[in-house]
Amino acid sequence: MLLGFGARGGFGCAHGFISLDFGISLRLMCCARWLLFVIVVTTSSTSALAQADLPSKQAIDTIWLVMAAALVFFMQAGFALLESGMSRTKNCINVVMKNYTDVCVGSLFFWLVGFGLMFGANPTGWFGTSGFALHDGEPWDYSYLLFQTMFAATAATIASGAMAERTRFPSYLFASAVTTALIYPVFGSWAWGSYFSGSGWLAEMGFIDFAGSTVVHSVGGWSALAGILVLGPRLGRFDPQGRARSIPGHNLNFVALGGFVLWFGWFGFNGGSTVGADVNIGLINLNTQLAASAGVCATLLLCLLSRTPITVPAVVNGSLAGLVGITAGCATMEPVWAIVTGASASLVALWGERQLVRLGLDDVVGAVAVHAFAGVWGTLCAGAFVTGNLFDPRVMVVQALGVGVCFVWSFSTSLLLFKSLDYLGSLRADSQHEQRGLDFTEHAEVAYPEFVQHSFYNKNNLESVER
Repeated sequence: MLLGFGARGGFGCAHGFISLDFGISLRLMCCARWLLFVIVVTTSSTSALAQADLPSKQAIDTIWLVMAAALVFFMQAGFALLESGMSRTKNCINVVMKNYTDVCVGSLFFWLVGFGLMFGANPTGWFGTSGFALHDGEPWDYSYLLFQTMFAATAATIASGAMAERTRFPSYLFASAVTTALIYPVFGSWAWGSYFSGSGWLAEMGFIDFAGSTVVHSVGGWSALAGILVLGPRLGRFDPQGRARSIPGHNLNFVALGGFVLWFGWFGFNGGSTVGADVNIGLINLNTQLAASAGVCATLLLCLLSRTPITVPAVVNGSLAGLVGITAGCATMEPVWAIVTGASASLVALWGERQLVRLGLDDVVGAVAVHAFAGVWGTLCAGAFVTGNLFDPRVMVVQALGVGVCFVWSFSTSLLLFKSLDYLGSLRADSQHEQRGLDFTEHAEVAYPEFVQHSFYNKNNLESVER
C-alpha cells in the first residue's frame, strides 16, 4: 500500500494523496487571490499617486504660454537696442525710455480697456463687450491676458523707432495708450474673434493671420506711417532740393544685438500663438527660423548683385522682414514656402524703404517697410501657400480684404490721433531741442557724459540749419 501525507497531517493511503492535493490546491488558490488583491490595490494606489503628481494638460499649457509671454516681453529689449543704436548719441536715451515706458502704459490700458474690446463677448462681430479690467476670471484667463498684453505692447512700440529723434515724450506715451486701448484691439477683434463668445466678422470669412503679420505688425507699421507723415523729417535729413542725406546711427553693435534679441523672442511670438503646448510648435518655429534666414540671404544676394554695400541695418532689417512676413502663415505652410515668404518679404521691405525716402519720408529705423509692407506681403503669402490648398483664389481675396481693411482703420485712426496732437502743438519737439538732443531736453541726462561736446545754440545757428 502506498503511503502519503494526509490532508490533516500524518500518513495515509492513496486516498490520502487525493485529500492532500485538494487541500494544497485550496491553499494555493487562497494565496493567489490574496496576492492578486494586493497587486491590484498596490497598482491602483501607485497609479493614483502618479496621476496626482503629474501636471494637468492645462498646467503644461500655462507653463508654455507664460514662458512665451516672457519671450515676447523680452522683444522690448530688442526694440530698445535696435532703435537706440540707429539713433544718434544725443537721442538714444529718449528712444530707450520710450521703449521702456510704452510697454508699461500699454499694459495698463490694454488690461483696462483693450482686452475687453478685442476678446470680450462679441455678438456683433465688431468689438467685444466684456472682460474689461479683468479681475474675476479663471486661472487660464489671466494667462491668456498676459500673453495678449505682450502682443499689444509690441504693436504700440513699432512707431517709436520710425518717429525717433523729434517726437516729444509725453505725446508719444499718450499715442501708445490710445493704440493699445483702441486702435489695435478693435481691428484685432475683427480678425481674431472673441475669447469668451462670438467671433469677429473677418475671422468668420476665414482670414488667416496666425500670429499677427497684419493684426500686430501692420497695425503698428501703419500707425508709424501716419506718425512720420504728420511729424515731417528730422532737421537736415533732406537738402533744399529734396535729396536725402545720411544720418547714421551711433552704435551698430546695438543694432545687431537688438536683431538677435528680437529673433530670439520671435520663437515665443509665433510658437506661443498655439496658446498651449502643441506638437506643431516645432514646425511653427522651424518656419520662423527658415524665413528669417532666407530674409538675410536674399538681402545679401541683392546687395551683391546691385553692387551696394552690405550694411548692418540692411541685413538686420532683412531678417526682421522675414520674421514679420512668416508670422501670419507659420502654422499653415510647409518649410519650403516659409523660405519663399521670408526671402520675398525682405525684398519688399528693402524696396519699400527706398520708396519712402524718395517720397521725402523720414523713418529712422525702417519700421514702416519692415512691419507694414512686409506684414502685408506675409499675410498675402499666408493665403497663397496654405498646405493642401495652394493658391486658392477665394482665400487670397479674403487675405487682400483683411490687409486693406487694416490699412484703412489703422492709418486713418492714427492719422487723426497724430494730427490732433500736432494741432495742439505737443507732438514735435522744438527745433532747438531737436538740435541739442532729446536726451538732455526731455530727460536732463546724456548717454555718454564723457564724450559730450558742449555746444551753444542761438537763433542765428538755428536759422542756418537746412531743412
